[in-house]
Amino acid sequence: MASEQTAIMKRLQLSIVSDRGAGMSNIKHELDKIKECISATDFITNMGKSNELGIHVFCYDPADELVVRDYISRLTATHSDDYRIIEYDLYKIFLEILEDKRILDKIEGMEEKRGRKFVLDHLHRTIGAEKEKQSYYEYLSRMDYEPHQLGDVVFLTGIGKVYPFVRAHIILNAMQKMFTDVPILMFYPGSFNQQDLILFNKIHDGNYYRAFNLL
Repeated sequence: MASEQTAIMKRLQLSIVSDRGAGMSNIKHELDKIKECISATDFITNMGKSNELGIHVFCYDPADELVVRDYISRLTATHSDDYRIIEYDLYKIFLEILEDKRILDKIEGMEEKRGRKFVLDHLHRTIGAEKEKQSYYEYLSRMDYEPHQLGDVVFLTGIGKVYPFVRAHIILNAMQKMFTDVPILMFYPGSFNQQDLILFNKIHDGNYYRAFNLL
């Protein structure tokens, strides 16, 4: 049932196909740098440039999504004495919220009766994390954990999968108050020039000024 529900949700997402840019060897080379980066003292102590909060973005070509997911899965499963990875997949959290609100199992019937646009609009109104609404607290409450430890690193994933219901800059704005002592690394299928987030290298996803590109 869970796999069927996930498949339903995937049909409702916006599908944006990106031409493959850099070769496979390039993304693997960049991924190999992550372990060294998150092991660095400045990173672990959560001090960014000019002693700002340690919020970092790893950008990648959307065509490399599966390669990145596989790398994250392997890295989080590997023990390290230097860091402890805490991963939050926004898409999984999104599905959990739908299930808790008893919406997930109704989506298929709703789509058949009212159409895809109706379902998208309904979900956006109900649990879309927007600045004008307080619903992003639903997401934050599922990311709250205690105690934070020196060496913890929060991985934020699933950004592309949960679009357009959750926007990266809104979640980061909210998370920075919760994780003042823990570095955040967002895996972003797109580009970031330390001002504009461009999802899938096509969609302006919002402005954010407090993060730094990891590489």
